[in-house]
Amino acid sequence: MQTLAVANWKMNGTIEESLKLVTELKNKIEDFSLVEIAVAPPFTALYSVQVVLQDTPFKLAAQNMHWESEGAYTGEISPAFLKDVGCAYVIIGHSERRRYFGETDETVNRKIQEAIASELIPIFCIGETAEERRSGKMEMVLERQIKKGLRELHMPDLKDLVIAYEPVWAIGTGETATTAQIEQAHQFVRDLLAKGYDAPTANGVRLLYGGSVTPENSKTIFQVKNVDGVLVGSASLSAEKFVKIVRSKE
Repeated sequence: MQTLAVANWKMNGTIEESLKLVTELKNKIEDFSLVEIAVAPPFTALYSVQVVLQDTPFKLAAQNMHWESEGAYTGEISPAFLKDVGCAYVIIGHSERRRYFGETDETVNRKIQEAIASELIPIFCIGETAEERRSGKMEMVLERQIKKGLRELHMPDLKDLVIAYEPVWAIGTGETATTAQIEQAHQFVRDLLAKGYDAPTANGVRLLYGGSVTPENSKTIFQVKNVDGVLVGSASLSAEKFVKIVRSKE
């Protein structure tokens, strides 16, 4: 399976700034075929970025979506709108959404189901807090998030699913999980999927690592067993840094 690198720009970048960044990325790395690249700009820049990415291997991703395709949901974004603007991926359940906006395992599940129904590929985010890790609850938390997040999903629904393990204590903190910690978490997720579905289905799900990924640690992260890519936050706001991360897969 092809390695995936996702650039999550979060709430950063005007349309002009987003166009400058994506154009720089395109010029520097469009010919690099070892890694599939998805870019998740702010909603306001989605269409403009998609215009630049046309006829390139790059994919467009959204940072969030609602679980309904339309209706009286002021301020929300419909998966149908994301599909219409050219999105292939959508990030669901990011820890910042859970922390600041009250997203739960149940709402994450509704979003995942609707994304699949709308032919968008979910990037399903999971991860434990520092306190949960210290108290030995990492596996329990991941199991709960996965079982509830994937409730009522069947094997065919998982054929394109992406899961991003992002330990909350490593996001935006400069602290990165050790290779042993990453391998333990990813192996646990893979085994859990195999138990809940089957081994071929589990092996077909791409598992990304997200949590202070930088050009300095990305090569090591790519080499960890069961790491099929990375979800990059702050480092993706620099074309130079993101390109170095992607090319470290060589």
